[in-house]
Amino acid sequence: MSTVPYTRRAFSVRALHLALWGGTLHLGGLPSLSSAHPVASATLGAQPANAVILWNAIAERALEPTQGTNPMSHSRVLAILHASIHDALNAIVRRYEPYTIGLPAVPEANPDVAVAAAARAVLVRLVPDQAALVQSAYAHALEAAPAGETRRQGVVIGLAAASATLARRRADGSVGADRVYVPGTAPGEYRFTPPFDFAAQPGWGGVTPFLIELTDHFLEGPQAIDGVDYALDLAFVRDIGGDSSTRRTPEQTEIAKFWYEDSTLGWNRIANAVLRRRGVDAWESARGLALLHFAMADGFIAGFHEKYRHRFWRPLTAIHAAAEDGNSRTEADTSWQPLLPTPPVPDYPSTHTVLGWAAAEVLITLFGDDEVFETTSLTLPGVTRKFRGFSAPADENGRSRLYAGIHFQHAVRDGRRQGRAIGQAVARALPRSS
Repeated sequence: MSTVPYTRRAFSVRALHLALWGGTLHLGGLPSLSSAHPVASATLGAQPANAVILWNAIAERALEPTQGTNPMSHSRVLAILHASIHDALNAIVRRYEPYTIGLPAVPEANPDVAVAAAARAVLVRLVPDQAALVQSAYAHALEAAPAGETRRQGVVIGLAAASATLARRRADGSVGADRVYVPGTAPGEYRFTPPFDFAAQPGWGGVTPFLIELTDHFLEGPQAIDGVDYALDLAFVRDIGGDSSTRRTPEQTEIAKFWYEDSTLGWNRIANAVLRRRGVDAWESARGLALLHFAMADGFIAGFHEKYRHRFWRPLTAIHAAAEDGNSRTEADTSWQPLLPTPPVPDYPSTHTVLGWAAAEVLITLFGDDEVFETTSLTLPGVTRKFRGFSAPADENGRSRLYAGIHFQHAVRDGRRQGRAIGQAVARALPRSS
């Protein structure tokens, strides 16, 4: 399956902040592919990249041109990619349990070639528009490996691992997830938000998870719109998230724009840099990145299951339609606009928050919560933010949706709870082989 455009038509809407979900907030170009390290925008004093980290960076570069088009598909691509790489390496040396069982043992295979062959097979299949980039990197990988049987076996096991993972995910429900959605009209029901006239991927909650049991991660639902807590939430996002807010600080505005990019790309960049600094080998890198992307892919699935089960309206709709919500504590403002464009999906929960905390919990399990690092963003070029530990950026990532005016606090709070549970569950997978 190729990366399906997030829209049913090509977007030409490039208003104030390039009004696209995840669209770049600056008209500058994307980072170029560096021969030294293709993705250098999260830094910790990095060591030379092993083959897994290098191909992870190549995959991110391949997905950057479609940043904002379909982050759910991105999460699926990266999970399939890293499952394949993990399995290829563990067919050579069985250090960790594989994701898909049944691959033959090939102890003589070249690991770097196996990684390259697995990555190439997945990326050419799922991101065909970037085949030239991928094929060029693959050619360099083969040229760097000594000719002979070990190289040949590396190609064979890499292709076998990719084929096994792709076959396993072929009928996972991702095809057809972008079906037509008819919005509701009752108070509290999700309605389309300008500039969008559709709801994205309403069937994504039916995609088969990579690792989790979906029923373990259901949520209670949004607040009752006639209650005090809902009225307080509405007032908060109205005050802090409006495009002309006087309550939001300059730093909070920066945070909103900084974290607006696709979660999968931003957290992948952080993980790549952490792995490089720590100098972990290919096997540890493969397991870590597989777990990271399983957690985020399953976070989207679980989050979208809840989004389209509850179908709760966004702050933009709620503030405009407050006169009809039956709550005497709320007040309508039909001129209110959020700081950033509202993504074309229901409010509850905030999947941006879900993915951030799912990723953070995996990284905390692997490395603890005191790593010092800095990172940049595709949606706010030129700005660097520094952190200690992974909880801090996960918390900031969730709060960014409030500052942007695109989520209720309750959606962020429950997104945090769901994301943490998913990350903790996934982090226990692919254990060391006995």
